[in-house]
Amino acid sequence: MWLKGISLLSAILTGVFCAGFALFVNAITPMVSTYQVALLASISGFLGSLFAQIVLGRRT
Repeated sequence: MWLKGISLLSAILTGVFCAGFALFVNAITPMVSTYQVALLASISGFLGSLFAQIVLGRRT
C-alpha cells in the first residue's frame, strides 16, 4: 500500500510540474507548431519526472 501512495504522489508532482511548465511555455511563446508542442510535452514529462524523484528523494 505504501508503494502505491508513493507512486501516486510521484504522478501528482509530475502533473503539477508539467502544468506549470506548460503555463510558462504558453507565456513566452505566442504560437508554436505541432512538432514543437510534442517536443515541449516530452521535455515537460522528462523534467517533471526528475522533479518528482528529487522531491521524493528517490533514484530509480
